[in-house]
Amino acid sequence: MSVAAAVSDDIQRIGGGFMFSREAREFAANAGVTDFLGAYTRGRGGVLGDVDADVVSAAFGFFEPGYLRRAWESTAALPAAEAAEGYLVACQDFGRRKLAGFAESERLAELLEAVVVAADPAGAALFAGWRAMPLAADAPARVLHLTHALRELRGGLHLMAVLASGLTPLQAVLVKGSPLNAGSQQAVWFGWEGPYEEIAPEVAGRWERAEALTNELIDPAFAVLGAERGAELVTLVRACERVVFAGR
Repeated sequence: MSVAAAVSDDIQRIGGGFMFSREAREFAANAGVTDFLGAYTRGRGGVLGDVDADVVSAAFGFFEPGYLRRAWESTAALPAAEAAEGYLVACQDFGRRKLAGFAESERLAELLEAVVVAADPAGAALFAGWRAMPLAADAPARVLHLTHALRELRGGLHLMAVLASGLTPLQAVLVKGSPLNAGSQQAVWFGWEGPYEEIAPEVAGRWERAEALTNELIDPAFAVLGAERGAELVTLVRACERVVFAGR
């Protein structure tokens, strides 16, 4: 198993964990946004700028476009750059709170940064935007920011792989779901209305091919570490995930 494949689930959980945190709720409250989806959409997508919702939908990929448009436009009064900055602070503060006692934060941040810097951003606009945001001086905050950026890298590449494998975004959601929800529950959260198709083995097989292609696309970024540092990254990311979600 490649390094990218070995850490993919942990990266998704760590990098997205702050979105449901007290820090994210504080960001929304400070921004005057009462709706979770509006705050999430404006905060995560703010790195794209004050663009039309179709641009955000193209980058997010797996949301129902009309649903995403309503969320994006509901927060139009909040400048995108301001939202991105506030969401970054929420991400960093989540890292500071969760990883305050994680002794390996500095080393993990160093390894993650090497991967982020080496990655080709083509096809991953959200990754490019989050990589361009300034890194914090302290390691716990950097770990969360960099992990979130890598989560966006994989998400953008996975969207391309899904489409190249002949799947619709909705089919991919129904097959995979998320760490929090089964496929149909995640489809509802992403704004898709049922009833949903039964996932045939052939469709599930396409998703497996898309997942394999995603790993092929993202592997070069992790290759910068080499075998020894790659194995170290796997160990540290898994330890980090346990610390972040301890006691949940």
